[in-house]
Amino acid sequence: MLKRMRYRVIIAAMAAFLAVILMVAVLVNLINYRVVTRSLDETISAIYEFEAENPPMPGPEMNNGQPGSGANPPGPGTQAPPDGPFRGSPDAEAGYMTRFFIARLDGEGNVLSTSLDFVASVDASGAKQLAEQVYSGKKDRGYIKEFRFAKEELRDTTVIIFLNSMRELRFMHTLRSLTIAVSVVSLLLVFVLVVLFSNRAIRPIANNISRQKQFITDASHELKTPLTSISTSLDVLSMEHEDDEWIDNIRKQTGRMSKLVSELVQLSRLDEDNPLPDKEHFSLSSAAWETAEIFEAQAKASEKKFSVNIKDDVNLYGDKAAIHQMLSVLLDNAIRYSDANADIRFSVYKKKNKTVIEVFNTCDLNPVPDTEKLFDRFYRPDASRSTQTGGNGVGLAIAKAAAEAHGGTISAYCPSGKTMTIKVII
Repeated sequence: MLKRMRYRVIIAAMAAFLAVILMVAVLVNLINYRVVTRSLDETISAIYEFEAENPPMPGPEMNNGQPGSGANPPGPGTQAPPDGPFRGSPDAEAGYMTRFFIARLDGEGNVLSTSLDFVASVDASGAKQLAEQVYSGKKDRGYIKEFRFAKEELRDTTVIIFLNSMRELRFMHTLRSLTIAVSVVSLLLVFVLVVLFSNRAIRPIANNISRQKQFITDASHELKTPLTSISTSLDVLSMEHEDDEWIDNIRKQTGRMSKLVSELVQLSRLDEDNPLPDKEHFSLSSAAWETAEIFEAQAKASEKKFSVNIKDDVNLYGDKAAIHQMLSVLLDNAIRYSDANADIRFSVYKKKNKTVIEVFNTCDLNPVPDTEKLFDRFYRPDASRSTQTGGNGVGLAIAKAAAEAHGGTISAYCPSGKTMTIKVII
């Protein structure tokens, strides 16, 4: 139990830290992306204003419908144009670093011309290909290769501006890789710290649970002596006063109390760090048949239908006595809380290398029990029915503890209060 609690503390702490660090990493990258993109768009807006105020002069190549801004457009590897840097930038120094090209297209998407004076990484054919690709797309702004582009309408043409954003894209990629690396390293460091301090965090709870277990054990042993004395006295009294209803009632309540004391001791033992020290390989099929034979007689006595489906050669590694008790609790619960002329089914089989124990019974439960609380200690969906049937709300808690002690899970399904299915998967 304490190990599970420690694991839950570690998982909860790591989940909280993971959520926080993911949120921080996403926000940092998102804000950086927006800031960088907005800065690039401002530069593109300045280029567009420059283009709108300085329309290209028709040249021989333009008149022929070929890309180019003049007779001798610069190609890859050419030097900066003779008139110096781009003059339209809001930042005079940034003009020396601003690299872009412009493509102009007609209404049918044909490239009329391209201006390559401020770029050296793309030639006329590459510029035409990029322009046609952007024109056919649905986005007016975005990224393509190492360029940030914007598509604008100017006069009777479509102007597409491609701004070289290689430095900015590299920075964003570097920041993304850095945040991922920092997040992973931080998660590992926090995990180590949480593991180291988790024992200290649950120590007060562990001490409290230990004191509770000791109290239950001590109280149980103290109660056994007076209960034994009462039972012996009742035997003597019953010899003198036969068929006395008061003596019968005292004997019945004494038996219930003795059973409760035994169940509390068993439950306390199953909650220990090593609840099953004597594990062994045994035939679950044989254990299930032995338990089924006992409760089959009880079901017949109550005029309830009891059917069994136990597959052969179902083996298990665990504590045979604890499994016997778990099976007894489940079948006893099915018989006690089923309706008159009920249908009870007991199944044991293998499914995907897992052992499945399933107990089904018809019932008439009103209100419908909370199946999540059904395995809590002393939980009884209907106190009056539990009093009539002799239940004390500890049996299913023992079944859950036994299942979890074997590394399994237990669940209940009661859709409308008319049927109850309890399934154990180990």
